[in-house]
Amino acid sequence: MGKRLDWVQEELDSLKASGLYNRIRTLGSAQGAWLIVDGRKVLNFCSNNYLGLANHPKLVEAARETLLKYGVGPGAVRSIAGTMDLHLELEQRLAKFKGVEAAITFQSGFNANVATIPALVGKDDVIFSDELNHASIIDGCRLSGARIEKFAHADAADLERVIRQNAGTYRRGLAITDGVFSMDGDLAPLDKIYEVTNRYDVMLMVDDAHGEGVVGRGGRGIVDHYGLHGKVDVEVGTLSKAFGVVGGLVAGNSQIIEWLRQRARPFLFSSATPPADVAACIAAVDLLETSTELVDRLWENANYFKAQMRDMGFNTGQSVTPITPVMLGEAPLAQQFSRELFEEGVFAMSLGFPTVPQGKARIRVMISAAHSREDLDQGLAAFKKVGKKLKVI
Repeated sequence: MGKRLDWVQEELDSLKASGLYNRIRTLGSAQGAWLIVDGRKVLNFCSNNYLGLANHPKLVEAARETLLKYGVGPGAVRSIAGTMDLHLELEQRLAKFKGVEAAITFQSGFNANVATIPALVGKDDVIFSDELNHASIIDGCRLSGARIEKFAHADAADLERVIRQNAGTYRRGLAITDGVFSMDGDLAPLDKIYEVTNRYDVMLMVDDAHGEGVVGRGGRGIVDHYGLHGKVDVEVGTLSKAFGVVGGLVAGNSQIIEWLRQRARPFLFSSATPPADVAACIAAVDLLETSTELVDRLWENANYFKAQMRDMGFNTGQSVTPITPVMLGEAPLAQQFSRELFEEGVFAMSLGFPTVPQGKARIRVMISAAHSREDLDQGLAAFKKVGKKLKVI
């Protein structure tokens, strides 16, 4: 064998030497407040299972019943023979829940972004993108072929500057921002961003993956949080986090949704979401429409945990959501902190470059409604012990 692949090992060795190599742990249990990870029971501070729905009895039962009726796989793409009545029911339910004209679902939130952006803009157009937008938005922008102009993070005034700077140089303009930024837990100033896009007649798209089921009335998302119903053209979400299952959604203007059914490539060229998953998602909507109890408990847990962490002297960054970054700086320290936490029975992974910028490595704690107060106190005790040991606090 020649040397044509030597570079791969060299790159892997470089990642290990710089503390950026990602050692992926293995789960042996259902998602929940506690997990079996690499063979041992640990407190779960990693999952995006915000409302504890990933193993909720009602979702499990809905999936089980649907397996018996519809089988395992969809057998086709949505546009040929893969659209089942369940898919349409979920989309109608989501549109009602979100208070929009229409909705369409995809296999993942990542696919929803990759599907939507190239369908809205092309090589003669321009995208105005928040500099900290998620990787799926970045990839969707690249696939579109449109010119990409970044604006300063969560800065509506800078968005206006960039739009004005590019005036007259494009056919269509599309501004895109995350709703809740997944690494820092801060919110986009969507109300101010809307004022700018409306003023300059630019389309507005928000990716609310970490806001679905978390912010807004009973978890209806960031558009609801700001009272912008009917004003945001495209709202992307996920069914893989707070909803506890898997999949993505796009909600908003009915004409855009219809256009995506005709031209969104993951819809046209990738098999539909399996029916059991769709049924579980419908069960999740049922729960969210029935009660705000889980959303309320999530916020109660998050506020308690963050307040206690700050009182101990930890830096939790700019978060105003249940996402709790514990800022540590350099990747090797964050990785060591994560390993020490695991030895204390707490599963909380470190995040470093390229997931976050150089010098901003962290432990990202994901709080859930599934956590009891005792769980949170046990986690806080572990953070205190490791923080003192590593001289972080």
